Amino acid sequence: MTELQTTPAAAPTEPTAPSRLPGAGKTAAAVVLTVVLWASAFVAIRDVGHTLSPAPMALARLAVAAVALSVLVAFRHRRSRIVLPPRKSLLLISVYAVLWLAGYTVALNAAERHVDAGTAALLVNIAPLLVAVLAGKVLGEGYSRPLIIGSVVAMGGVAIIAAGGDSQRDWIGIVLCVLAALLYAAGVLVQKVTLRSVDGLTAIWLGCVIATVSLLPWAPQLIGELRAAPAGAVLGVVYLGLFPTAIGFTAWAYALRRMDAGRLSATTYAVPAVSVLLSWVLLAEVPTGYGLLGGAICLVGVAISRRRGK
Repeated sequence: MTELQTTPAAAPTEPTAPSRLPGAGKTAAAVVLTVVLWASAFVAIRDVGHTLSPAPMALARLAVAAVALSVLVAFRHRRSRIVLPPRKSLLLISVYAVLWLAGYTVALNAAERHVDAGTAALLVNIAPLLVAVLAGKVLGEGYSRPLIIGSVVAMGGVAIIAAGGDSQRDWIGIVLCVLAALLYAAGVLVQKVTLRSVDGLTAIWLGCVIATVSLLPWAPQLIGELRAAPAGAVLGVVYLGLFPTAIGFTAWAYALRRMDAGRLSATTYAVPAVSVLLSWVLLAEVPTGYGLLGGAICLVGVAISRRRGK
């Protein structure tokens, strides 16, 4: 009797420990990939925005992403039939597609016609704090001490970067960035609810398709602007569609399904820091002392926010 009682008690401890590591590692990798790709998007949008108007650029970006994800989904289901989510889930996907993928993208494109990429990244980064606050109340995620402390620290880093900026801040651009942040936060909350019943790839694929359809009224303007656009601008739009959108949002959806919305959104406080680094490498813009200090504080805040509260 003693052997029968003690043997099963010790056995479960063996397989459970290593099984958690791969999943955690994949989620962390998805978060890092999202941050880097989204940070690069601010630089690319600023560059392409001199050639394409806000709505046509968003249409081209989302159309590229929709095509790429459609190919991926078709390959994934090459031996099975694609089953669409139920009507309620499709409605939720449509809501965040219009609010976030379409509305946020257009607002950000318009904002970066008035403010530089770094300033836009800073202003849009009020969204993670909005998500953390709203998710704690609306989604019942609560407010852990590490999340609150980390968010405050990261916002302090953002403020330091902003204090060292020397670019002229156009109030139209500021209002558009705040609007983009609000659409971002609303979209994340709706997407989090959607991912309870829909896998990440399907959700972002259908979201990109629906967002593309919602922007089709600007198709004639896009065609006209693409005819006169240089090759660099066209390649920039393709980059935005394939990497920050198709890959970046898919990685985000993967992580969002496995993390609280508040904790995951807090990691995007690192986006301004990465934007500073990318501007340094790609645009030869040497960051100021404020940029380096603020970026380091942003990363510290992200690290704190990701700790598990008691």
